[in-house]
Parts: sequence; structure tokens; C-alpha cells
Amino acid sequence: MRVFVAGGTGVVGRPLVEALVDHGHQVTVSTRRRESFPVVAGLGARPVVMNGLDEAEVGQAIIEARPQVIINQMTALSVPSRDYGTWLVLTNRLRREGTKTLMKAAREAGTLRVVAQSASFMTRPGSGLTDESAPPYLDGPGPIGTHVEANIVAENLVLNTPGIEGVVLRYGFQYGEGTAIGPGGDIVTAIKAGELPIVGDGAGHYPFVQVRDAAMVTLEAVDRGRPGVYNIVDDEPAPQAEWLPYLAQLLDAPPPRRISEEEAEQQIGVQAVYYGNHLPPAGNAKAKAELGFAPEYPSWRDGFRKLFG
Repeated sequence: MRVFVAGGTGVVGRPLVEALVDHGHQVTVSTRRRESFPVVAGLGARPVVMNGLDEAEVGQAIIEARPQVIINQMTALSVPSRDYGTWLVLTNRLRREGTKTLMKAAREAGTLRVVAQSASFMTRPGSGLTDESAPPYLDGPGPIGTHVEANIVAENLVLNTPGIEGVVLRYGFQYGEGTAIGPGGDIVTAIKAGELPIVGDGAGHYPFVQVRDAAMVTLEAVDRGRPGVYNIVDDEPAPQAEWLPYLAQLLDAPPPRRISEEEAEQQIGVQAVYYGNHLPPAGNAKAKAELGFAPEYPSWRDGFRKLFG
């Protein structure tokens, strides 16, 4: 099958492309930099330069590849920023504008199916385990609401483009090689320095997923599962008050301090309050039933221990 991976050199993209090639697919991978061509070629795929916000470049790349399936992994999250809102600006544009351009090109190329990444950590605060039908936090404060809105715009474009089967994979917080929760990653560095606190009661439930588990279920979504939205998260939603001390212990880091919500908002931003103390848990039953999702690491505890223990 001809598969086009938009943004295929990221932490999920690389193992995904490798798996696609191993399964016999003819894979084209877009990247913003020619310097990444050797990496793509080394995985057995054909590289092309494509700026996801350039309509002409996207159209040309997609039309030339004539993919039966497109997998959208485009983000701009690899370059860290101390300001959360600034960090998300380009990714939000890729969600809104880039997805619109990609779906237009997909129709013109006769693409049958589009699999796109989104996020599972954008649900309105509440209680109990949530599924894919839970209301998104569109009125969230500041950059939270803006990012949620951008994700929902992208999801609707993927799901509602005539003639194309749209599949949305809402990844959890990724951990593993090359991520913020990986060797040398930003979050690991902050924990080692004692700079990442528990907010309030630490009741926010982080939906984690190991990067290779995310890649493998994305491979399954190429030709499996009905159109729709799927949470791609492990089996154990992780309260901040549990996962943060656990990881600190594995890293031989100091126990994390506790701060109030007011202090967290002032020192870090509104996102620290939402994720740390109010994020509801997300379930993965639909992905297991329809995509055959069977994570190698069903619990972040096992995954963290394998990575750092």
C-alpha cells in the first residue's frame, strides 16, 4: 500500500516509518529539512521536503506520491520553549491550516484514508474515567483552550472530509527515547533538578503512552478500525501525586515539592494547574476493541522502570 507520512521524522514517526516499511508498505515521508533525508532513506522510505503550511508544496508532494493512506504526524513540538503558549503557536497553525491543506490535497490525490494524531489530554475537568465522547475543554484558560480548539478543528477536518475515511488517534503524554520523558529530556532534567512540583493534591490523571506503543497502533490504523476518534493511552491513568514521586525515585532525584494552584499558575502557567490537579482520566477500551491496541507497556510504572530503572 502507498502510505504518505507527513512529519515522519519525529519520536513517533521514526518507529512508525520503520514498521510501515517492514510490513511491505511503499512509504513516502515528508520533512521540513533536507538534512533529514539520510534518516528517512535509512528507514527504507522515500523522503520529500514539505512545509505543512505551504499549500503548493503540500499539494505537489501528495499528488506526486498518490498515497492510498496519509498519516499526519506534523507538529512543531521538538523545539522547547519556556512559555507554554508560545511553544504551541506553530503546532496550532499546523492543526488548523496544515490539516485543511492536507485534506484538500488528499481529496485531489484520491486518498482513501487519513490517520491523524491529536491529544487525549484535553477533556473538560470532571470526575470519573472519560472516553472519546467526553466534552473537550474548549473554554479552558489561555493557551489550553486555544490548543484544544485547534485540535478539534483538525479532528473535524479529518473526520468530515467527503470521500475519505478519517481516523483520529488521541495520543497520551508520550515517554521514551527522544521525548521530554526520556533520557536527557526536559521533564527528566527538571525532575533531577527538583524543579517540577506536585500541584495541589496532584489529582490530575496523566494519560501516558510509550512512543513505540503509539507507533504500533498507528500502523494498525492504516487498514483497521472504523472511522472515528480513539484514545491511545495505557491502561493506568497516572495521578501526578503518584507518577512524579515514582519517577523521581527511579532517577535518584529529590522528592518533588508541593505547591498550591495559585503558586503553580504564577510560577509555571495555567496548564500546570489543569494537568497537575484537574485533568480527568482517559480510557482506551475503544482502541483495544477496534484497533487491536495491546500496549507492550500497559502501565507507565513498567515503562518508566524499563526506561530508567
